Amino acid sequence: MSQQAMFDGLVYDEYENPVAMSIVGGEAQYVVDDDGFHRHIDAETVDRQVLAFFLSQLEANKDLAVEQALKMLGSDDLLTKAAVDASLRNINMDQIIAQGVPAQARDMLGMLGFRVVINVHGEVVRMDQPAAPEDDSGE
Repeated sequence: MSQQAMFDGLVYDEYENPVAMSIVGGEAQYVVDDDGFHRHIDAETVDRQVLAFFLSQLEANKDLAVEQALKMLGSDDLLTKAAVDASLRNINMDQIIAQGVPAQARDMLGMLGFRVVINVHGEVVRMDQPAAPEDDSGE
């Protein structure tokens, strides 16, 4: 069980109310206000659902992710590409959960419009994600 909520401040209930976070017994919990009854949902359960979605998106767009990583690194040689490929293949969800998401990154995601919507059972109902700006150049 996790001692931190990865997406604290980015989780909302189905009525668009922010979901609080608390620590109970040393474990992070998202707290959904269900008409006055505070339902505590294991944060790791919700976080794993969100991470599974991100990882599936990464897998579906692996070639683009590798290309962008190589651009960021400023290197496109064969060894660097192989290292980036291997890193993407060996992503470990447990390590991500243990490391968490820095507060600044969560704040930035929130400013961009990212939010996770859950129901009272802790199931992810939807995720609102920022969209890439469309090209308005008219060409």
